[in-house]
Amino acid sequence: MPENPSKFEATSLAEAYFQDVNLRSARFDDVNLTNASFSNVSLVSAQFNDVNFSNAAIAQSNLTGMKINGILVSELLLAYERRSEQSK
Repeated sequence: MPENPSKFEATSLAEAYFQDVNLRSARFDDVNLTNASFSNVSLVSAQFNDVNFSNAAIAQSNLTGMKINGILVSELLLAYERRSEQSK
């Protein structure tokens, strides 16, 4: 971490707008991102633990190597596509 990292605790950044911001190695603990929007964001090697993804949507994204509960998403999507084709 940098010598003097920024630290926000018990702070509201509701409706904040971040553009061209470097949050490399940032930590988010007990954070509410309800209705947040992410565009052109790099999450390479990001880790998500104990996260509520209810009603989240992922579109037009590179999912190479992405895993959910240890399973490659590409394999899950391939199995889904095969099953959909078989049910036609």
